[in-house]
Amino acid sequence: MKKSATNVDESRRIIRRILRVNHAGEHGAVFIYSSQLTRAEKRYADLSHWLQETLSHEVKHRQLFKDAMPTRGAKPCRALWGWKIGGVILGSITALLGKPGVMVCTTAVEQTVHRHLTDQIAFLNCKDPELATLVRSILAEEDQHLADAEKGYDSSRVHARLLRWVVAVATEAMILLSTRGDSLKLKAAMRAAT
Repeated sequence: MKKSATNVDESRRIIRRILRVNHAGEHGAVFIYSSQLTRAEKRYADLSHWLQETLSHEVKHRQLFKDAMPTRGAKPCRALWGWKIGGVILGSITALLGKPGVMVCTTAVEQTVHRHLTDQIAFLNCKDPELATLVRSILAEEDQHLADAEKGYDSSRVHARLLRWVVAVATEAMILLSTRGDSLKLKAAMRAAT
């Protein structure tokens, strides 16, 4: 009986961490796309509509994760300010690189998000099916962002590959910070619990 209670407590802790990092990630994405949109409206208007639509998805995702927190005892990440600053910097720099910079940034972020959400769904399917359904619906929109972005630049270019790597590393670093250095253990715990 004690082992079962411990497993339930561990599952709840993992679910709280999942919500915390997902909400924080969406918070960062809101500021990435907001910063890119500000510059796109002036420099490459053809991208403005797509950025506005993508931004609206990220705002909705952030709210959905926030709404899922109270009943699961989760609280927002204390480092939301870091996600905001990181999002503004990343969005601004990649927007200065033009449409390919925006698309490389989206590709790198969404590939990282895809891996994390897929792992989370595998865990949540048996631990919190309602949250698994929510994450699955968000993943579908994130995957559409990824598919759109991958069409928007030449991935064989060296600078595109380098920028994609830098953005992916920065995204993983923010995830590591938001889980208080626990994201690697979290991934292993999710896999062990499925």
